Amino acid sequence: MPTDEDFLRRAIQLAVHNVHSGAGGPFAAVIVRDGQILGEGANSVTRTLDATAHGEVNAIRDACRRTGDFLLTGCTLYTSCEPCPMCLAACYWAQIERVVFGASQSDANNAGFGDETLYREFALPAAERALPVVGMLQAEALAVFDAWQASMQRIDYGSLPQA
Repeated sequence: MPTDEDFLRRAIQLAVHNVHSGAGGPFAAVIVRDGQILGEGANSVTRTLDATAHGEVNAIRDACRRTGDFLLTGCTLYTSCEPCPMCLAACYWAQIERVVFGASQSDANNAGFGDETLYREFALPAAERALPVVGMLQAEALAVFDAWQASMQRIDYGSLPQA
């Protein structure tokens, strides 16, 4: 049976290949359930011109496509580097059970990636963040949720795990 180290080495191998092939940044991930790889992904931000095309997000997309489900319960995500806040949030939304990483966010920061800046920003109250976020038209926007809750075609997303 493959080990955590084996799956993490696969993610690292994908990241190295991604760099050498020029396909994207130095990040890749593998999603595993019950010892089986369900999805893999490498960073393709610059190739696809998609700021969300991180290795972890691409692996989640691949695993969801292969399983036919948007939830990845019971899965472990192995990633060459500690997930950025976006990727970590995606893991929560997909209900991934566990994350195993190689390099740290500090290592990524030292290599020129701004993950630590994002972690610091998200810890600040919204009014103190560098990116202004402004809410408006709340009453009108709430009508969308009313329509969602009344829809017979609604597929519930499930809820995020509580701490």
